[in-house]
Amino acid sequence: MILISHRGNIDGRKVPFENRPSYIDEAIEAGYDVEIDVWYHQHSFWLGHDYGQYEIDINWLKERSHTLWIHCKNHSALENLMFENDLHIFWHDEDDLTLTSNGFIWSHPKINPLQNSIAVLPEIHNRSTDNCVGVCSDNIINYKK
Repeated sequence: MILISHRGNIDGRKVPFENRPSYIDEAIEAGYDVEIDVWYHQHSFWLGHDYGQYEIDINWLKERSHTLWIHCKNHSALENLMFENDLHIFWHDEDDLTLTSNGFIWSHPKINPLQNSIAVLPEIHNRSTDNCVGVCSDNIINYKK
């Protein structure tokens, strides 16, 4: 099963640290993939959930490309990353499902995850992950076997 830290969280939400580059690196070093939120604004890439907080460059993303699940938070981020073949990106808002650039089904927490999909925050609604290919969670440590 693919284990994905949600915004760098491993063992519970730590909102002040979410999407912070050093926090993401800690989750990667602990052996997890990480879902991050990326914005593009004023010719720069930024990490942050509701708005860009931490400026990064494309090389930062590429150096971690094998572990990042990049949630493009605005259309400009998607436009500027969609032809970067080595990056794993997706865009969604309140859609039930979305397809990532690497062909994974990303299931919104509000629905039961589909078979062979990535279950996102399944703990919110006590969703089963038995038939999932992966989990994205703030408590990803609980899924490590």
